[in-house]
Amino acid sequence: MNFADKIIYFNQNLKFTGKLPVGYFVMNPFLDNPETIEVMKRFYQKFYADQYERRFLIGINPSRHGAGVTGVPFTDTKRLASACGVQMLSARTHEISSVYMYDMIAAYGGASAFYRNFYINSPFPLAIIKEVTPGQFINANYYDKPELYMAVKDFMIESLKKHIAMGLNQEEVFILGKKNAKFIDKLNREGKFFKKLTVLEHPRFIQQYKSKERQLYIDKYLLSFHPSDES
Repeated sequence: MNFADKIIYFNQNLKFTGKLPVGYFVMNPFLDNPETIEVMKRFYQKFYADQYERRFLIGINPSRHGAGVTGVPFTDTKRLASACGVQMLSARTHEISSVYMYDMIAAYGGASAFYRNFYINSPFPLAIIKEVTPGQFINANYYDKPELYMAVKDFMIESLKKHIAMGLNQEEVFILGKKNAKFIDKLNREGKFFKKLTVLEHPRFIQQYKSKERQLYIDKYLLSFHPSDES
């Protein structure tokens, strides 16, 4: 199996059966929309059909308008088409984290160069949503409530093990979001997954609160990756 085969197998078999606190729900795009599976396959077969080792960028958990639709982390349907050359017909989404991520990827050298060296996912690789009023939902983070974190913790540990087994470099991991990093550090102390944890500001934070300085954050990302990663 090449890297793409392993990711596709992982995604096709993703299932969370745990019990979440009242008002919280899991979205599984691979079950909710048949086209998501096909789009996800085309993406990974295009960029990951090899045996190369990748470095890991860890997000929080997918958003309902990003990977919650496309099945590809930090990738809405607009960037999936424009930057990755993969069309999705059954949905059209715009997600602000995806905007920043793909501007950074363009600065790195484009999708082919970036995905040759990096793999992005989350320890909880399914979208979590919270019902705020009947029938109205917002994105939720796995760490929003202690009870929510404890409900998904074991699943996250197993997910990290499976990600690493695909062929990820364990010398250094890049964690998106400072609060996310606190929880990943706890998991890492328990599971001893990675030797070095490098923390970067989350794309959503940058787009929402630091948009005037976004080029500085893109430069920070690229510097943290080191020029020697490019090939």
